[in-house]
Amino acid sequence: MLNQYLDVNPEVAEAVKAGKPVVALESTIISHGMPYPQNVETALKVEQIIRDNGAVPATTAIIGGRLKAGLTHEEIEYFGKKGQAINKCSRRDIAMICAKGEDGASTVTTTMIIAHMAGIKFFATGGIGGVHRGAQQTFDISADLQELASTPVNILRHRVYPYSDTVQKNFPHSTADIQDWKSITE
Repeated sequence: MLNQYLDVNPEVAEAVKAGKPVVALESTIISHGMPYPQNVETALKVEQIIRDNGAVPATTAIIGGRLKAGLTHEEIEYFGKKGQAINKCSRRDIAMICAKGEDGASTVTTTMIIAHMAGIKFFATGGIGGVHRGAQQTFDISADLQELASTPVNILRHRVYPYSDTVQKNFPHSTADIQDWKSITE
């Protein structure tokens, strides 16, 4: 149903169609992770590293209510300048952000959803969330865990955030360390 709101960058669409490796990236790091202009510089460097290793980068986001798989440099710049004025968007927020025609920074969960919709099989991130300390009272459990269980996208991650050993124990097929990237794609 959300596919009517999906825009796939032509380079990404061509690579997916040709069976070439494509790596999805989240945009929350751009809007909420670092100040401008370091956020834009870092995002573009990460995309270049992916290119240098033979894959096509596909930074994901919601812009003007449209789900995006593969941002342009101008869109990354826009996200970087707007920063924290952009909503951080998880699964529960997608419909509202799209309906209002707003912008949304993709979290791990939203990136997995957009990647899957676009036919992207891999997603690289600095880390995934888990069960947070005191969850038995607060029920503070990252949406990332449920998304890992239901969305068929392979995550290449730097680390799993503290207290989320559940991910590594129960979903070892869904995540891989960055150094495993070459062996997965070969």
